[in-house]
Amino acid sequence: MKILMVLTSHDQLGDTGQKTGFWLEEFAAPYYALKDAGAEIVVASPRGGQPPLDPKSDAEDAQTDDTRRFKADAEAQAALAATQKLADVKAEDFDAVFYPGGHGPLWDLANDPVSIGLIQAFAAADKPTGFVCHAPGVLKDVKGADGQPLVKGRAVTGFTNSEEEAVGLTQVVPFLVEDMLTANGGRYSKGADWASYVVTDGALVTGQNPASSREAAEALLKLLKA
Repeated sequence: MKILMVLTSHDQLGDTGQKTGFWLEEFAAPYYALKDAGAEIVVASPRGGQPPLDPKSDAEDAQTDDTRRFKADAEAQAALAATQKLADVKAEDFDAVFYPGGHGPLWDLANDPVSIGLIQAFAAADKPTGFVCHAPGVLKDVKGADGQPLVKGRAVTGFTNSEEEAVGLTQVVPFLVEDMLTANGGRYSKGADWASYVVTDGALVTGQNPASSREAAEALLKLLKA
């Protein structure tokens, strides 16, 4: 079982002068859920190398058992520091792909032709694809075999408009995940703000927020075992 994890390389939070990147829990929780299940994990990002960490996700109040485990895990930190370039990986070499969120992906992965092509290749092969929190935003320009948006008619979730409002970034992000998924014809649903909520539709798994990270990875594993 070989699983690709794709992280952002984007570190600027719009024009705010603040830093962004990937969200630590959304990487650490799936990483350990998959690794502990025996998966071989390869981590990639558009630029390769060390992807930028959203500093807010490294704050004390954002820590979980999984993030603390990561901070004590030299092997996992080494894997993260040496991500492969996204252009160098192929869908055919993997059984599934998982995209952690953070705000970064809304700026780079959502518009990255390599990422779009990769997800389309996984979908065409009916291989499981997982996205959590802001990562469902990377599906914005991904098309299905029929040329329609991949999410059209599919049950999906992702970071809610109310959660974005709560973190004060509604006017900063290039688009709202909930609005985009709805506009692309997705059958969007959500749970309570900040509570775990995961939706599976065929081989597509989406999670709403950081709390959904582990459950989304477990849903991906369930598809692989089926």
